[in-house]
Amino acid sequence: MMLRPHTVFAAAIVLSGAAAGAPAAPEAAAAAEPPPVIQAPQPARAAPSPAAKQAAQAQAGDRCEAAVAETVRAMRGREAEDVQFIGSKRALSPMSDDETGVKGEGRYQGAGGAVPFTYSCAYNASTSATSGVVFRETGRARALAEAAREPDVTHVSPEACETAAAGVLKQKYPRVGRIVFGSDSRRLRATSNIRTSLEGQGGVERAPGMNAIPFSYRCDFDSRNGRILSAQTAE
Repeated sequence: MMLRPHTVFAAAIVLSGAAAGAPAAPEAAAAAEPPPVIQAPQPARAAPSPAAKQAAQAQAGDRCEAAVAETVRAMRGREAEDVQFIGSKRALSPMSDDETGVKGEGRYQGAGGAVPFTYSCAYNASTSATSGVVFRETGRARALAEAAREPDVTHVSPEACETAAAGVLKQKYPRVGRIVFGSDSRRLRATSNIRTSLEGQGGVERAPGMNAIPFSYRCDFDSRNGRILSAQTAE
Protein backbone atom coordinates (compact mmCIF):
# COMPACT_ATOMS: atom_id res chain seq x y z
CA MET A 1 0.00 0.00 0.00
CA MET A 2 1.35 3.38 -0.94
CA LEU A 3 1.26 6.35 1.52
CA ARG A 4 0.62 9.73 0.25
CA PRO A 5 3.44 12.29 0.66
CA HIS A 6 1.50 14.70 2.89
CA THR A 7 0.72 11.86 5.35
CA VAL A 8 4.43 11.09 5.94
CA PHE A 9 5.24 14.77 6.54
CA ALA A 10 2.51 15.08 9.20
CA ALA A 11 3.80 12.01 11.06
CA ALA A 12 7.28 13.47 11.20
CA ILE A 13 5.95 16.67 12.77
CA VAL A 14 4.07 14.74 15.46
CA LEU A 15 7.12 12.65 16.39
CA SER A 16 9.37 15.74 16.58
CA GLY A 17 7.00 17.54 18.96
CA ALA A 18 6.79 14.56 21.29
CA ALA A 19 10.56 14.36 21.51
CA ALA A 20 10.82 18.06 22.40
CA GLY A 21 8.32 17.79 25.23
CA ALA A 22 9.80 14.64 26.78
CA PRO A 23 11.60 15.02 30.11
CA ALA A 24 15.40 14.85 30.13
CA ALA A 25 17.02 11.59 31.01
CA PRO A 26 18.24 11.28 34.61
CA GLU A 27 21.84 11.04 33.41
CA ALA A 28 21.55 14.33 31.50
CA ALA A 29 19.91 16.18 34.42
CA ALA A 30 22.63 15.05 36.80
CA ALA A 31 25.34 16.25 34.39
CA ALA A 32 23.77 19.72 34.19
CA GLU A 33 23.81 20.29 38.00
CA PRO A 34 27.06 21.69 39.52
CA PRO A 35 28.92 19.32 41.79
CA PRO A 36 28.40 19.86 45.52
CA VAL A 37 31.09 21.88 47.30
CA ILE A 38 32.62 19.99 50.17
CA GLN A 39 34.68 22.05 52.61
CA ALA A 40 37.44 20.31 54.44
CA PRO A 41 37.27 20.76 58.21
CA GLN A 42 39.65 23.44 59.47
CA PRO A 43 42.27 22.18 61.87
CA ALA A 44 41.91 23.45 65.42
CA ARG A 45 44.31 26.23 66.37
CA ALA A 46 46.92 24.75 68.60
CA ALA A 47 47.40 26.43 71.96
CA PRO A 48 50.83 28.03 72.36
CA SER A 49 53.30 26.14 74.46
CA PRO A 50 54.35 27.62 77.82
CA ALA A 51 57.76 28.51 76.36
CA ALA A 52 56.19 30.29 73.37
CA LYS A 53 53.77 32.14 75.64
CA GLN A 54 56.59 33.25 77.91
CA ALA A 55 58.62 34.46 74.93
CA ALA A 56 55.64 36.45 73.60
CA GLN A 57 55.11 38.08 76.98
CA ALA A 58 58.79 38.98 77.23
CA GLN A 59 58.67 40.52 73.77
CA ALA A 60 55.59 42.57 74.66
CA GLY A 61 57.25 43.86 77.84
CA ASP A 62 60.55 44.67 76.14
CA ARG A 63 58.92 46.50 73.22
CA CYS A 64 56.70 48.55 75.51
CA GLU A 65 59.56 49.48 77.80
CA ALA A 66 61.63 50.54 74.79
CA ALA A 67 58.75 52.78 73.66
CA VAL A 68 58.44 54.23 77.17
CA ALA A 69 62.18 54.94 77.38
CA GLU A 70 62.00 56.70 74.02
CA THR A 71 59.06 58.76 75.29
CA VAL A 72 60.92 59.73 78.48
CA ARG A 73 63.97 60.91 76.52
CA ALA A 74 61.83 62.76 73.98
CA MET A 75 59.90 64.63 76.68
CA ARG A 76 62.67 65.26 79.19
CA GLY A 77 65.64 65.67 76.86
CA ARG A 78 69.01 65.86 78.55
CA GLU A 79 67.40 65.59 81.98
CA ALA A 80 66.51 61.95 81.30
CA GLU A 81 69.56 59.76 81.54
CA ASP A 82 69.92 56.11 82.45
CA VAL A 83 66.27 55.07 82.15
CA GLN A 84 65.71 51.90 84.16
CA PHE A 85 62.73 49.61 84.69
CA ILE A 86 61.80 47.50 87.72
CA GLY A 87 61.27 43.98 86.41
CA SER A 88 59.28 42.81 89.42
CA LYS A 89 56.70 45.57 88.82
CA ARG A 90 55.97 44.58 85.22
CA ALA A 91 52.43 43.28 84.74
CA LEU A 92 50.90 41.94 81.51
CA SER A 93 47.25 41.39 80.69
CA PRO A 94 45.61 40.16 77.46
CA MET A 95 43.48 42.82 75.72
CA SER A 96 42.52 40.77 72.62
CA ASP A 97 43.87 37.85 70.56
CA ASP A 98 46.78 39.98 69.31
CA GLU A 99 47.11 42.81 71.85
CA THR A 100 48.72 42.68 75.27
CA GLY A 101 48.57 45.41 77.88
CA VAL A 102 51.77 46.16 79.81
CA LYS A 103 52.08 48.17 83.02
CA GLY A 104 55.09 48.78 85.21
CA GLU A 105 57.37 51.15 87.03
CA GLY A 106 60.80 52.63 86.46
CA ARG A 107 63.01 55.61 87.12
CA TYR A 108 65.38 57.88 85.29
CA GLN A 109 68.29 59.96 86.49
CA GLY A 110 67.29 63.61 86.34
CA ALA A 111 69.13 66.79 87.20
CA GLY A 112 67.82 66.65 90.78
CA GLY A 113 68.27 62.92 91.30
CA ALA A 114 66.32 59.80 90.51
CA VAL A 115 62.77 60.41 89.26
CA PRO A 116 60.35 57.47 89.63
CA PHE A 117 57.56 56.93 87.14
CA THR A 118 54.83 54.52 86.16
CA TYR A 119 53.82 53.56 82.65
CA SER A 120 51.25 51.64 80.62
CA CYS A 121 51.35 50.52 77.01
CA ALA A 122 49.67 48.20 74.48
CA TYR A 123 51.61 45.81 72.23
CA ASN A 124 50.19 44.23 69.06
CA ALA A 125 51.85 40.90 68.25
CA SER A 126 50.60 40.79 64.64
CA THR A 127 52.11 44.19 63.75
CA SER A 128 54.91 44.32 66.36
CA ALA A 129 53.79 47.88 67.12
CA THR A 130 53.14 49.67 70.41
CA SER A 131 50.42 52.20 71.12
CA GLY A 132 48.75 54.05 73.96
CA VAL A 133 51.98 54.75 75.87
CA VAL A 134 51.14 56.62 79.09
CA PHE A 135 54.07 57.87 81.17
CA ARG A 136 53.66 59.71 84.46
CA GLU A 137 56.16 60.75 87.11
CA THR A 138 55.32 59.78 90.70
CA GLY A 139 56.49 60.44 94.22
CA ARG A 140 55.87 64.17 94.13
CA ALA A 141 52.63 64.52 96.05
CA ARG A 142 54.37 66.29 98.95
CA ALA A 143 56.10 68.74 96.62
CA LEU A 144 52.73 69.32 94.96
CA ALA A 145 51.14 70.18 98.30
CA GLU A 146 53.98 72.53 99.27
CA ALA A 147 53.86 74.32 95.92
CA ALA A 148 50.10 74.78 96.17
CA ARG A 149 50.26 75.62 99.92
CA GLU A 150 47.53 73.15 100.65
CA PRO A 151 47.63 71.70 104.16
CA ASP A 152 46.06 68.34 103.28
CA VAL A 153 46.11 66.31 100.08
CA THR A 154 45.31 63.01 101.72
CA HIS A 155 42.29 62.38 99.52
CA VAL A 156 43.67 63.84 96.28
CA SER A 157 45.42 61.44 93.89
CA PRO A 158 47.28 63.00 90.93
CA GLU A 159 47.65 59.52 89.41
CA ALA A 160 43.89 58.95 89.50
CA CYS A 161 43.31 62.32 87.84
CA GLU A 162 45.85 61.59 85.09
CA THR A 163 44.33 58.16 84.50
CA ALA A 164 40.92 59.79 84.05
CA ALA A 165 42.41 62.43 81.72
CA ALA A 166 44.10 59.70 79.67
CA GLY A 167 40.73 57.98 79.33
CA VAL A 168 39.21 61.20 77.98
CA LEU A 169 42.02 61.51 75.41
CA LYS A 170 41.64 57.88 74.31
CA GLN A 171 37.96 58.50 73.65
CA LYS A 172 38.82 61.55 71.54
CA TYR A 173 41.63 59.78 69.67
CA PRO A 174 41.02 56.00 69.46
CA ARG A 175 44.39 55.48 67.71
CA VAL A 176 46.34 57.48 70.28
CA GLY A 177 50.08 56.80 70.24
CA ARG A 178 51.55 58.33 73.41
CA ILE A 179 50.28 60.35 76.35
CA VAL A 180 52.73 62.09 78.65
CA PHE A 181 51.94 64.00 81.83
CA GLY A 182 54.32 66.62 83.22
CA SER A 183 54.29 66.30 87.00
CA ASP A 184 56.06 69.64 87.35
CA SER A 185 53.02 71.36 85.80
CA ARG A 186 50.53 70.16 88.42
CA ARG A 187 48.62 72.86 90.25
CA LEU A 188 46.30 72.14 93.16
CA ARG A 189 43.78 74.56 94.59
CA ALA A 190 40.62 74.52 96.67
CA THR A 191 37.59 75.72 94.73
CA SER A 192 35.16 75.38 97.64
CA ASN A 193 34.94 73.83 101.08
CA ILE A 194 34.31 70.40 99.60
CA ARG A 195 35.89 70.62 96.14
CA THR A 196 39.54 70.59 95.15
CA SER A 197 40.79 71.17 91.61
CA LEU A 198 43.94 69.64 90.12
CA GLU A 199 45.25 71.07 86.84
CA GLY A 200 48.23 70.14 84.71
CA GLN A 201 49.71 69.85 81.25
CA GLY A 202 51.07 67.13 79.02
CA GLY A 203 51.60 66.00 75.45
CA VAL A 204 49.58 63.62 73.28
CA GLU A 205 50.46 61.81 70.06
CA ARG A 206 46.99 61.54 68.50
CA ALA A 207 48.05 58.57 66.31
CA PRO A 208 51.32 56.67 65.89
CA GLY A 209 53.76 58.72 63.84
CA MET A 210 52.04 62.07 64.36
CA ASN A 211 53.71 64.98 66.10
CA ALA A 212 52.81 65.34 69.77
CA ILE A 213 50.64 68.32 70.66
CA PRO A 214 50.32 69.93 74.10
CA PHE A 215 47.17 69.61 76.14
CA SER A 216 45.91 70.74 79.51
CA TYR A 217 43.73 68.79 81.90
CA ARG A 218 41.68 69.40 85.00
CA CYS A 219 40.03 67.19 87.58
CA ASP A 220 37.61 68.18 90.32
CA PHE A 221 37.77 66.09 93.50
CA ASP A 222 35.44 65.71 96.42
CA SER A 223 37.81 66.80 99.20
CA ARG A 224 36.08 64.60 101.76
CA ASN A 225 36.70 61.25 100.08
CA GLY A 226 38.90 61.91 97.02
CA ARG A 227 36.25 60.88 94.50
CA ILE A 228 36.76 62.41 91.06
CA LEU A 229 33.72 64.49 90.18
CA SER A 230 34.81 65.45 86.67
CA ALA A 231 37.78 65.20 84.31
CA GLN A 232 38.35 67.20 81.15
CA THR A 233 41.11 67.98 78.67
CA ALA A 234 41.75 70.80 76.19
CA GLU A 235 44.15 70.79 73.24
